[in-house]
Amino acid sequence: MPKLTIEELIKQKENIKGRKLRTQTLKVDSLGAEIVIQEPKRELALETLEMAMDDARSDSADPHIVYHCVIEPNLKDPTLQKEFGCTEPTDIVKMIFRPSEISSISGHIMELGGFNGKAVTKINDDLKN
Repeated sequence: MPKLTIEELIKQKENIKGRKLRTQTLKVDSLGAEIVIQEPKRELALETLEMAMDDARSDSADPHIVYHCVIEPNLKDPTLQKEFGCTEPTDIVKMIFRPSEISSISGHIMELGGFNGKAVTKINDDLKN
């Protein structure tokens, strides 16, 4: 794989600027259906990671990112929220999905966004002086 150059970055400028958030389809066994997730924007991912490290808010981290990144079905739909009697918007996540599913969906979302430590890989272990 060639090294990335300034010229190559300039050539790819429009593609880089116009990147769309990636999506992925997941099968949820308990519902017998598929959902579509979207990679989180950087700010949302960092906010979720911060929540996960805060003892007072760690239980809310996974439902938070699932609520914001499941795009099909739209968990933010007011009719859905009303029908399930949600008092907080993220309540819908806990009402629809099992706890293990919430954790798994959250993991897929973070992985899709590259927040699993695998978005960039090391080529060579040799140190160069």
